[in-house]
Amino acid sequence: MQKLLTTRDADMMANLYRYLQQNGVPVTVSEQGNQLELWLTVSSYHAHAKALIQAFKDNPDIANQAVESTDSQTAQPQQTNTNPSSMLSIMLRQAGWFTALYAAIVVLVFLGLMTPLAEGILGALLFNPNDFESLPWAQPWRFVSPALLHFSVLHILFNVFWWWYLGGRFERYYGTKWLVLAFAVCAIASNTSQFIESGPYFGGLSGVVYGLFGIASVVGWKNPRHPLFLPNGLIIFMLAWLVLGYTGLLWVNIANTAHTAGLVSGLVIGVVIRFLTQYGRR
Repeated sequence: MQKLLTTRDADMMANLYRYLQQNGVPVTVSEQGNQLELWLTVSSYHAHAKALIQAFKDNPDIANQAVESTDSQTAQPQQTNTNPSSMLSIMLRQAGWFTALYAAIVVLVFLGLMTPLAEGILGALLFNPNDFESLPWAQPWRFVSPALLHFSVLHILFNVFWWWYLGGRFERYYGTKWLVLAFAVCAIASNTSQFIESGPYFGGLSGVVYGLFGIASVVGWKNPRHPLFLPNGLIIFMLAWLVLGYTGLLWVNIANTAHTAGLVSGLVIGVVIRFLTQYGRR
């Protein structure tokens, strides 16, 4: 993270923050004493952010002009708003390329399981189908590949939705490298734990989803301005679903150990990110 600006003018900071967000620059605002600090979260946007800040300083009304322009465009009925390609472009803007690519692969694998190729797909992606005890060190992709497998429409819809919502925001805010790292850590932790608990016959992205949930809970805690901030109701729902899985009351089989291991690993990653963020500010 890079500090872009420090000021005591809350109105100016609010307008500048809104202006940068409208132009796709990933920034966040923090308080340090009686000062407001504007931080850039992805370093590759630095030159673009500096140019926009200078334009804002030269003409502070530019932020209001951008809002009025956006409002006027929204007020005009446009046929393209209902166009499927337009809706797709909006969805893609809410996520990075890794989020979209992985979601597409998950869907393709799910469709493949409905064909005669199902047996081969399972043999290639299950954690270790030929051994109930040994870890697949000779085939390291198996530590993460169960996260591609889903066995019902409800299962895949739930996981892909939360992957897109949490993973997309995480990738847009912290960058693709951080999402890939978080995915790998949470997938390995959740899949390995579930294998040790119940054997190789499981699958799903839920462990990673709970990992992202854990990360969001830490980095966005009590910070409504953060893109990964989660309302209390959502946090309670996710935790209640986790607890329900252990009661045996649900109508589906739940990989409870994978959920818990993913959540714990996500909380650890969240703490690391929050520490690095605070360290970078200092």
